Order: sequence, then structure tokens, then C-alpha cells
Amino acid sequence: MARIFHRTTSSIDDLTNTVRFNEANGPEQSEMRSAHLPAEWFPQSGVQLTWPHAGTDWAYILDEVQKCYVRMTMEIAQRERLLIVTPHPEQVEALLKEKLPQHIISNISLHQMPTNDTWARDHGFITLIGDEEPTLLDFQFNGWGKKFEATLDNEICRHMDEQGILNGQYLSHLDFVLEGGSIESDGCGTIMTTSECLMASNRNQPLSQAEIEQRLLSYLHAQRVLWLDHGYLAGDDTDSHIDTLARFCSSKSIAYVQCLDKEDEHYEALHQMEEQLKTFRTMDDEPYQLIPLPMAPKRFDEDGMRLPSTYANFLIVNDAVLMPTYGDTYLDAKATQQLQKAFPKHDIVGIDCQVLIQQHGSLHCCTMQFPVGVIAPARSE
Repeated sequence: MARIFHRTTSSIDDLTNTVRFNEANGPEQSEMRSAHLPAEWFPQSGVQLTWPHAGTDWAYILDEVQKCYVRMTMEIAQRERLLIVTPHPEQVEALLKEKLPQHIISNISLHQMPTNDTWARDHGFITLIGDEEPTLLDFQFNGWGKKFEATLDNEICRHMDEQGILNGQYLSHLDFVLEGGSIESDGCGTIMTTSECLMASNRNQPLSQAEIEQRLLSYLHAQRVLWLDHGYLAGDDTDSHIDTLARFCSSKSIAYVQCLDKEDEHYEALHQMEEQLKTFRTMDDEPYQLIPLPMAPKRFDEDGMRLPSTYANFLIVNDAVLMPTYGDTYLDAKATQQLQKAFPKHDIVGIDCQVLIQQHGSLHCCTMQFPVGVIAPARSE
């Protein structure tokens, strides 16, 4: 019987594959340099999921959301290692062994620790590479400006370090609030973020925008910050995370949510966002190639409030882009077509995320990737 190891490994084949992957999605990444935040398309050693359980806000739809997590598990673990954080590893292991083939199971590791919720993008490590070993940055996660209890989730990175799950130097920045979904990196020194999120109350106030920018440049070893001042999604608890609105697809291209319906409540803000994106310049002082993504279909909660469905919340993994879908054949296909333009050498894999947006997040929000060299070798048993 295949074992679900408690630690994971990356192989020489992983490193070989990274060169091909690199060349397909940003040749500039192939040249290693000093510590920096790699782009998401940089070769990965694995991805983290933090599993939903009965003690989370998913309790009322737990079976449904676990089906979505099993699907994400399948698509990720057939391409790279998957780390699952959960307070109930035996239960999750039993579920996965029931649903998934043996070769997928062998690429998964389970790590026991208490959790409040499941949004690994925002409580997970932000990883720098380029030095002798990766640097694992642990920022404060305070439930998106103290909207939700997050004490346990804020301790996940520290627990992972104590358990020796990852390779890299642990570095605490717990005096600064920063969520992974609030920043995008092109891997070449540019960070893109939104002023609505990073300047929100109950995060890092009373720091000024200039002071926050200086910390981003210092902590992430970046050269510049592009501040997006417009754009929002109704029902979004994150104060306009960048990963719901606009995403780097290479150092020269950005995919973004476009609203063409002037009657839609989002039209004005997203139109202003689009106009601002047109003013952004690459590091070579060229305009970005802008790839519009359609507005996702309108979805509502049981009280009739609009949910923040967005096609921008995709996850890039080795050789594929996992894209959230929302049960609309036409719009899902249109979004797939647009992302294929952005990632011509990747498979675009749709995953139904209608259940995820019921808790106001989507696919990218649930995951955190680790670049090559971060996941520790498996221990023999």
C-alpha cells in the first residue's frame, strides 16, 4: 500500500523539468540572482492546501467543499508534491485513499496542526529564492483586518518550521501584516498590489503608503511596486486582493478582470482599473500586454448577496494553470481561451469552484506554492 509520507522530496527530475518550464514561461527566470520573490510560473517543488474541517466555516457544506479539495488535490499532486495541513490527518488520509489512485497518494504529505480556516494563500509562507537556501517569510495574518479569528492560522508557518517540513531559513516578519493574495511578483523585481488592501484599516495603520512600499521593497528584495488604485468585487472580504483582479502571466503580460456591462455594479471601478493598467510599464519601459478575462457569472449567497466569483483567481503549477469555473459553459470557455493566450504551453484545467465562493474565496486563495528547492526530502520509515 502506498504511504502518505509525513515529509516530502524533490528530485533531480524536478530540477531538469524546471529548465523547460522556465523557458516556456519567462526566460529571464532562468538566470539565478540574489534573493527575490519568484513569479508563480517559476518551477515549483510543491503546493500547500489547508484542509477544511467541521470546526471551520465550511461545516454546513463540508462534504461539498471536500469534493472540491479532492479535485484540487488530484490536479496538483499529479504534477508536483502536495502538502496538506490539517488537524485531522487520519480522516483526510482515509478520504484521499478512498477517492484517489495510489500514484497520486504517494505524492502527498499530511501535517497535523490546528487551524481556524483554509486560506493557505494568506497564512502560508512567502518564499524568496536566490541565496544559498530559500528564505521562508512569515508575515502576520490577522483575518483580513481582524474581520475573522485567525490566531491558529497565524501560527501555521511557525509550526511548519518547527516540524522541519520545508527547506529554507525561517524569517519572522510577524510585526507586519501581509497576505499572499495581496501581492503579485513578476520575478524580475516588480511587485503589483492594490492600495485598497494594503492601506486598509486594521492592517498596518498608521503606516503611510510610502512606508508600506519601503517595507515591501526591503522584505521582498524588490525594485519597484505597482499600486493598483481601482477595482473591487462585491462580497470580497479581502479588501480587493490583487489575485482577484489582475495577475502577472509573464514579466510582460497581465491578465485582468474586464467588465463590459455598463449596468453591472462593477463597471466603473473595473473600467478605471483597466485604464490604469494601460499606464503601467514593464521594467523595459514598455506597455504590458493586457489579456482581459471575462466577468465571471453572477452568483449569490442564500441571502441574495453577490459572491466574488472571478477567473483571475487561477493557480499556476508546473506545466498547467488550474482555473476556477463557475457553472457557465460560455463564460468558463471564454476564460479558458483567454488564459490559453497567456500560457500557450500550459494545459488550462478547469475546476468547479462554485462551492469555494460561498465562503468568498476561490482556487488561488486556497493554495500556496513553493519554488523548487523548498520541500524537504522524504524520511525513510
